Amino acid sequence: MKIRGLSMALAVPLVAMAGHGLASDYGTPEEARAMLESTVAMLQADKVGTLAMINAGEIMDRDLYPYCGGPDGMFTAHPNQELLGRSLRDLEDKEGTAFGETLYAEAAEGDIAEVPYMWPRPGETEPVQKVAYVTQVDDQVCAVGYYED
Repeated sequence: MKIRGLSMALAVPLVAMAGHGLASDYGTPEEARAMLESTVAMLQADKVGTLAMINAGEIMDRDLYPYCGGPDGMFTAHPNQELLGRSLRDLEDKEGTAFGETLYAEAAEGDIAEVPYMWPRPGETEPVQKVAYVTQVDDQVCAVGYYED
């Protein structure tokens, strides 16, 4: 897991979370939720800095990473720079399900919802079940997704 430039209060939950999944190549639902909760706290403390850290790939653990979209539906933060400036709201999964729209519909300040969709694991082409934990933080819709077994 990569973490740079965090205050100790915000970094400790992320570091603690990283040690739990060392036996697996993939993040767990608990780790995904904890990452989203930590990202929310970071965004509340420093929105601009946290979005920059997400874009720089500095908040990642194996296949877990946060991503965010603004009120216009466009990605504001994602470790894959090619997605910045593209529409998060218009994303469809490999089966044609408009899960980006569902992310926006389910996101609510102070609550974490689950949005299922089909997506290939990194380096693979066959889609498998993935679930995004999603919430709203100020004007940002943010999520962290994990793959089900």
